[in-house]
Amino acid sequence: MLNDFFPIDPDVVRPFVYEDERTLSLHFDMSATQSRMRRDDPTALELEYTRTMMGFLLFEPEPKSILMIGLGGGSLAKYCYRHLPVSRITVVEINPHVIELRDAFCVPRDDQRFRVVRDDGAAFVARTSERYEVVLVDGFTYEGQPERLCTAYFYEDCRATLTESGVMVVNLHVEDAGPNALVDGIGCAFDGALQVVVAEAGNRIVFATRSPESACRTTELRRRWAALADVHKRTLSTSARRIASGLRRPQSEAGAQAFAGREPLRLAVGCA
Repeated sequence: MLNDFFPIDPDVVRPFVYEDERTLSLHFDMSATQSRMRRDDPTALELEYTRTMMGFLLFEPEPKSILMIGLGGGSLAKYCYRHLPVSRITVVEINPHVIELRDAFCVPRDDQRFRVVRDDGAAFVARTSERYEVVLVDGFTYEGQPERLCTAYFYEDCRATLTESGVMVVNLHVEDAGPNALVDGIGCAFDGALQVVVAEAGNRIVFATRSPESACRTTELRRRWAALADVHKRTLSTSARRIASGLRRPQSEAGAQAFAGREPLRLAVGCA
């Protein structure tokens, strides 16, 4: 018999909070940490992959609008709300029980430039008429990354929501071969304008721009790095070099073929 932790619908599974003296962490089960927060600094990015995802600052240093798919413990949302004061931030989260924990993880209350929306991320992206300079995709259930966040349709819709200079960042889990095809599929949906693939422990972070003309060249990247606030330089200190070294990744023929039929791909459980 299924219980409240593992209902039939993975989108309403009830997460739980694990606490120790230093941190609070969000889990669907103990095999994977969905989010972690430091008690002494709730807006700090504790997990390395979240710090790497902030690499979008090397493409869009001062975004006016950010869309996030997946709330979790709100690590990226809190960091952006505090350190990017000109940004309007929309967070889409499908699981109501995750949203209920926003106070425990010090997620800001909704205001004129921040809101959390309960919705299906893929459906939201497909119907929105707004345009965002940054789209962050970090949506997982206890079963892993949902199929609807892994399709060519979804990635194409994400591209359509971006401004001309905008960037999409996707967190993929790498337990099996699925992420390789997804990386190529993102490149296919973005017409090959795939800029960066950064490997992490258990994760692969993909950066894609709307068009090749919006690519961040090495010289421009250095200029933008120099102009970043010190807090962002500290955040990106361990990943900036890897981001710079991955400014191009060719799309494989196999990846393009995998997405030609627009079939959804499944991932193993990830650390969102």
